[in-house]
Amino acid sequence: MRRRTVLATAILAAVATPGIARAADPGPAVSKKGTTQLDPQAIFFVSYDGLVNNNSFQKNGLLTYKGYQYAVWYTSTGNAVVGRRALTASSWSTVTLSHVLKTSDSHNVISMGVSKVDGRLHLNMDSHSDGYFYVKSVAGLLDNPATTAWTSSVFGAVQTSMDGLALTSQFTYPQFVSTPEGRLQLSYRVGISGNGRNALAEYDGSSWTALGEWSSPTGTYTSSHGSSTARNMYLHGIDYDVDGRLHSFFTWREQNAAVMCNSGGITNHDTGYVYSTDRGRTWRNDAGTQVATTGTSDTVAVTDSGLVVDSLNPDHSLMNQESQWTDSTGLPHAIISYVPGRFGQCTTNYVADRTANGRAFHVRKNASGTWTKTEIPVALNSSQRTKLVLDKYDNAYAVFPFGRIAAASKASGYTDWTVLYDGSDLNAFGEVVIDEPRTKYDNVLSFMYQEKSSGTTPSALHVVDFALPA
Repeated sequence: MRRRTVLATAILAAVATPGIARAADPGPAVSKKGTTQLDPQAIFFVSYDGLVNNNSFQKNGLLTYKGYQYAVWYTSTGNAVVGRRALTASSWSTVTLSHVLKTSDSHNVISMGVSKVDGRLHLNMDSHSDGYFYVKSVAGLLDNPATTAWTSSVFGAVQTSMDGLALTSQFTYPQFVSTPEGRLQLSYRVGISGNGRNALAEYDGSSWTALGEWSSPTGTYTSSHGSSTARNMYLHGIDYDVDGRLHSFFTWREQNAAVMCNSGGITNHDTGYVYSTDRGRTWRNDAGTQVATTGTSDTVAVTDSGLVVDSLNPDHSLMNQESQWTDSTGLPHAIISYVPGRFGQCTTNYVADRTANGRAFHVRKNASGTWTKTEIPVALNSSQRTKLVLDKYDNAYAVFPFGRIAAASKASGYTDWTVLYDGSDLNAFGEVVIDEPRTKYDNVLSFMYQEKSSGTTPSALHVVDFALPA
């Protein structure tokens, strides 16, 4: 079933001229524009309850820049592909790279980034606590797409370093983010799940530089069940706001299962938040106290004060790497999800329990500086992640597994969450990959999804577009 719902408000706001009023900003709405097919038979295997072509922590698996949209995926034979289309086009042009997926691991995603300073497209792919593969395009490719042929000649060789910069032999979760000056930064994890550190590298248009690590695995965390002395910080994202501040929500994952009530759960706990005002060189907690200097021994640790903005113990199957956004004024928003206490105080199987009773929550900082959390009244029906998008009016949209879309208006204080689209016509497997830049470029919510399949039978990979309020 398709639905288009407009959550309008009846509030009138006074304008500068006395006696004249104007209608309030519109509430959220989605109108399906159409669907395009990337691949009729993309690779399909389920690993860690997800797909390698549609893991929502990819930043970016789908992106828009200067009127063109770009996508990356693996074919049924595991070949890495880069596609592009003009936003007005219904078909995609593709380039097959020389790299082939090395293992059936859904963490081994492909992520893209844009270095605006020289108009290059960058790809980092196929890594889970081991070596990665890197490709970059010729300079100017993204600045002049209409006059540049989309062929393999526009991409350089596949490398196992960032133009000679090795970074680490235990590399996972590449996330590219463009700085306000047009440089490109790469966020990644060093080490392994339960014992890893977040780090940054930066490309200035000529070379990559390692900025260093900024989170710590050390320190003691103690729950009501036991203690752990190692962990890693899982980021919900890393994003610059309109004023150039870099934001990151996160959860901690403990290495020692002794912190849980049951070994079938997951050791994630607490939602934390840090920000940087100097392009990731130093980090501050919500109160503004500096808690880390990147590339030094002073890194963000579980024992630092002022990090937690929503407290939760490890007994509720809190999901890692969910979603975040910053609004038009620079305020941070996030989606988190877990099994609320009304369903019990101890999850014993995090996949089954999240599927049966998991709920998503909208966490945000208000203009007054306080934090608010609102439960979104939609059952997850999945163990997987939900994505967050804000439109130009700062209405919030949650894109749930299977492509379902719920939304809440800014005017209501984000309390009127309503399902706008149930996703039933997509036949989507689970998580989706959002085109984050496109919502700001042309007011369209665009996401990539893969159709359900079974075993290792390939299935179709698509991009669907929804118009947001004009």
